Amino acid sequence: MLLLAFDTATPAVTAAIGESAPDGSFALRACASSVDARRHGELLAPTLRDLTREAGLTLADMDAIAVGIGPGPYTGLRVGLATAHALSDGLGIPCHGVTTLDTLAFATGREAPFVAMTDARRKEVFWARYDDHRTRSGEVEVVRPAELDTGGLPLVGDGARMYADVFGEAAAAPEPLLPDAAAMAELALGKLHSGQGLPEPRPLYLRRPDAVAPGAPKKVRQWVK
Repeated sequence: MLLLAFDTATPAVTAAIGESAPDGSFALRACASSVDARRHGELLAPTLRDLTREAGLTLADMDAIAVGIGPGPYTGLRVGLATAHALSDGLGIPCHGVTTLDTLAFATGREAPFVAMTDARRKEVFWARYDDHRTRSGEVEVVRPAELDTGGLPLVGDGARMYADVFGEAAAAPEPLLPDAAAMAELALGKLHSGQGLPEPRPLYLRRPDAVAPGAPKKVRQWVK
């Protein structure tokens, strides 16, 4: 199975093509990542084009798509999800969701408990606890760093790096900082091969977007002299 994976829920635009054999073994065919928090819409399509060329494939060769569902800032997250749904519909192939923090956690390879976190803006972080790199032990949440009880567990991710002054020694080795689609492709293909479910490709929102529709115009009283 050939799977196209990409995530735009953080400042990174990361994409990869992975392949699973009948025995479940994984092979990475191509991957690419760039970091620019303001250019997700400009970078994703060229990244996917270059990725398929590097792998000697076309989008029509893909058997499935995996897309990061966040949580993450509204605009960047929607770029990835809209692209994934468009490709899924156009190519007639299934689209699966992958929680962005699960991708970040999987890339650590850690076998002991830890906490993964990314920047949520507004001086907050998205975070979740993991028993190991494959197993999340609770729901993803959003919180101010000073209010987060990590239980003394080591921290990974860009959120830990940004607030290292709050977390102290627990944030001493926060790498990887951002999700990597190569890890995402391996995680998704492994779950599909073993029959485990993946989330629906719907955005994981933990709060309202910064942008809101304007309200009705204020009524202006007309004065008559």
